[in-house]
Amino acid sequence: MRVLVVEDDVRLAEALQQIIMKEKYQVDIIHDGNDGYNYAVSGIYDVIIMDVMMPGMDGFKLTAKLRREK
Repeated sequence: MRVLVVEDDVRLAEALQQIIMKEKYQVDIIHDGNDGYNYAVSGIYDVIIMDVMMPGMDGFKLTAKLRREK
């Protein structure tokens, strides 16, 4: 399983990465909503964990945009 973490707090993102990797999942970390969108549309992720308030595009807008575009 491949997980995308979109979180602007670097320490929190790294902590999440370590926890998820212990379960043998692959994890990519992005720190900006716009970059998160670009990664998310690649279609390679099974799960996306994202922050609500982050630079570029907040988590609500990112989720809405992904849902609109399916």
